[in-house]
Amino acid sequence: MKRIALTIAVVAATVAAAAAVTLTVLNQGRKDHPPTTAPSSTVDTGPPAIATSGGPFQAGPVAPPRQGSYLGAWVRPERLTESGRVSAMTVWEKEVGRKMAIVNTYRRFDENFFNDSDRQFTARGSTLMLSWAGGDTRLITMGRYDELIRERARELKAFGHPVLLRYRWEMDRPNLRAQMWSGADYVAAWKHVRDIFNQEGATNASWVWCPTAEGFQGGYAADFYPGDDQVDWTCVDVYAGTKYATIGALMRPFLEFCAEHPSKPVMVGEFGIARSWGTSQRAAWLRDASSTFKANPQIRAVLYFESDPTDNKGPTNQFMVSDDPAVLAAFRTSLAQDDYYKPMAKGSKG
Repeated sequence: MKRIALTIAVVAATVAAAAAVTLTVLNQGRKDHPPTTAPSSTVDTGPPAIATSGGPFQAGPVAPPRQGSYLGAWVRPERLTESGRVSAMTVWEKEVGRKMAIVNTYRRFDENFFNDSDRQFTARGSTLMLSWAGGDTRLITMGRYDELIRERARELKAFGHPVLLRYRWEMDRPNLRAQMWSGADYVAAWKHVRDIFNQEGATNASWVWCPTAEGFQGGYAADFYPGDDQVDWTCVDVYAGTKYATIGALMRPFLEFCAEHPSKPVMVGEFGIARSWGTSQRAAWLRDASSTFKANPQIRAVLYFESDPTDNKGPTNQFMVSDDPAVLAAFRTSLAQDDYYKPMAKGSKG
């Protein structure tokens, strides 16, 4: 009986070992695929196709391209000077192999809109996007800043060229709540500001409404929406920073919002993948971002945030790709050199 039991044990061990070898071989053959036991949240089902409207769009003076998407960027210069801005953009465009259709720039609420570098970017054929900070919403609606707002409106009118005006972007950030007060207060301030621009005849701007992806994930960004009659482009800022996820997962609630407003073209005002995620993962993230943009053709403009902000310390807040050859190559091949992103922005009253 002991001999039979020993024989059975040996056979069982042999079968178990063979099964383990077989499973190992099968898994090696499937190494590029998720295991069948993976939770559904980790299974890659491809980019979501949600914001699929093809127009017609009501976008104001800066019309979306008929096909594809504009490509733009904010490129932070080493020195925040006029020549530094032009030089930084020139170097970036040489590295990616094409001119940016949209050049993003930032302005304080009390700062003049245009300077020499802005005029240079416009003269060479790029469209300028002014990211204008705004002020306390309740003071705005009380009329405290009316003359300042009129000065900016007159400046815009005198500039003459169509621009994208991203008024108080990321207004839904918790650290701005003391200035924004509430969604209703922000909407009232937006309408007040735009009404003054209309009074001054400053109608050469497309108004861009741009909360954060986190605000849509948290369910509070939509409270700040001024309405389809007030907004020309819907927009979002989205980053894989302290937490990693594909851009499609990060933007899903925003894309669902956009699908409910099919007459509005969509812009990704800032997007970036943090240095902390490493070269291969950053490159893969950018390739997936391009696929997501294409799967959602309502997206008609995307702007990379080519910057390591000095006030955001650590690799989770550093988004430059130009200093990593492999990541830069992924950006170049997936975005800059793809014909889908080749249109240059042209002003249109349509």
